[in-house]
Amino acid sequence: MPIRDLETWMWAEACEIVDRADRLHRQFFRPAVINVRHPTWEPPVDIYETNYEFTIMIALPGVAPEHLSVTLEGNHLMVNGQRRLPVNSEAHIRRLEIPYGRFERRIEMPAGHFEIGTREFVNGCLLISLRKI
Repeated sequence: MPIRDLETWMWAEACEIVDRADRLHRQFFRPAVINVRHPTWEPPVDIYETNYEFTIMIALPGVAPEHLSVTLEGNHLMVNGQRRLPVNSEAHIRRLEIPYGRFERRIEMPAGHFEIGTREFVNGCLLISLRKI
């Protein structure tokens, strides 16, 4: 392979990797675009549907159950709360990749009537069942 083609290939590969990393970052840690007074971040969500319910899995590692709220507002499921920084006054932060602070996730549900069923933490994820009524 001529050197020029190799350089072009390497540059294209590097650009693709940077683009992929940027897409992943935006997918998992995009700031919420809701009208709020404080900056927020949105946790990633998976949604599964059966004939009887929706199961929503929200990645919230390090969030204490008492620091979050789950409500149904019309056809939206609202999950908000806060992930607090570990308090250690002697520690120097070297890197912060996990988002901290206030989070909010507004999940639009299809038309219908729902009620919040179970709500539990499993392996750092909040699992919510929305029963179809």
